[in-house]
Amino acid sequence: MNTTVCSFLAGTVALLTLGFSGGAAAYEIHDGPTGVIKYESEKTFNGYTLFAPTYKCTTTYLMDMNGDVVHTWQSKYPPGLYAILLPNGNLLRAAAPKEQPTKIGGAGGILEELDWNSNVIWSYRMLSENEIQHHCFDRMSNGNTLVLGWERKTPAEFQAKGRKPGTWPKEAKIKGQVVRDFWVDFVREVDRDGKTVWEWHAWDHIGTGPDQLDINYALPTPVGPGYDSFDWSHFNTVQYLPKTDQVLLNSRNFSEVFIVDKKSGKIVQRWGNPSTHGQGARPGWYDDGSQQVFGEHNATMLPNGNVQIFDNGSERPEGNRSRVIEVDLKSGKIVWQYAANGSNSFFSYRQGAAQRLSNGNVLVTSTHQGHLFEVTPAGEVVWEFVNPIMAGKAKPVFSDRADAVPNAHQTFTNMIHRAYRYAPDYPGLKGRDLSRKQPLLPGYPRFFEVWKPAAAQ
Repeated sequence: MNTTVCSFLAGTVALLTLGFSGGAAAYEIHDGPTGVIKYESEKTFNGYTLFAPTYKCTTTYLMDMNGDVVHTWQSKYPPGLYAILLPNGNLLRAAAPKEQPTKIGGAGGILEELDWNSNVIWSYRMLSENEIQHHCFDRMSNGNTLVLGWERKTPAEFQAKGRKPGTWPKEAKIKGQVVRDFWVDFVREVDRDGKTVWEWHAWDHIGTGPDQLDINYALPTPVGPGYDSFDWSHFNTVQYLPKTDQVLLNSRNFSEVFIVDKKSGKIVQRWGNPSTHGQGARPGWYDDGSQQVFGEHNATMLPNGNVQIFDNGSERPEGNRSRVIEVDLKSGKIVWQYAANGSNSFFSYRQGAAQRLSNGNVLVTSTHQGHLFEVTPAGEVVWEFVNPIMAGKAKPVFSDRADAVPNAHQTFTNMIHRAYRYAPDYPGLKGRDLSRKQPLLPGYPRFFEVWKPAAAQ
């Protein structure tokens, strides 16, 4: 081992020993190691983790529990946030080309299915002047795909639909692009030929009732440009529920999850922020009222019928803090949650995800710092990883200053929108050669192998 590597390791271990020992409330540091930081193999869900760095990177990685890469896929586009591994072994991902009608956070435009060798074998394009795919998608059991999209609506159309005059700016600038029109959520189901077989439009469900969306509900201006106007509802989840023939949706701006009956199109259930439809104290945001979650992402229906949510907790009245919660929609009660003791240890400002693993653990994606960790039902973190891929290049140290995305609040170049863990016996991995491993950080020691928590020393 060369002198540079030894010096790096010695200094990092000493620094983290100080950070983790004693009564430290949280791990707060400006420069720290990347890769797998912690790995308690007897307590984790063993498998392979799929992740797609979103900043200036076109590679999707599949790595083992040690942080060694066992396979990669290449695309000509950066991800439209994330990718999933299908049971047939293909990769389904959204892609974000440069030319987009709007650059509101989460914009993609293209879905593509890649085989094991990165060949595009299916694609669907929702990218025109008046509509764009964004955030997420869901491959259904019948082979069709649910696609979340935005459709353009003019201010005149919004006012005709009931939006009060004078409640939106003439324009807003989002990622350097001037926006003057509203972008409204919809869901489209397409078959393998790209034919539309079903659609649901938020535009068709505007009103003030419990099964409607209030066109005059808007976020406070300090939340960010566009959120209070042109980016009206900002959905970020779509999941088909085959047992009930329903669709699960999540709105970041309304801070609510919705269950939509696929046959009738009606919103049959909602949870998170009753102030949006006259059932709770307003105003919400910056003032708890009766709001339960704040800017949440990645709502997922669990096998027990409860919904798991990544609650970002941005603009939460008592202070920013992220958590993962499990909600019993029948009672409206939160039945489980995980939040770090200190928000410095776990907080994602605008994105994030959580996957419930079959052993009951949860794989959490804290997006903006490229931070993945696995937590047990008892709240013990048993595996932890900091993405070393910074703007497409692997680095052994994460730097608060050097790796920040310019002009983007609390956002770093190793961002991961969602990660997924797959068991070794997952059908999509059957017959695949995963023996040729490549470390993400060649020449550097793996931190979890040389550092042990104070309790184990």
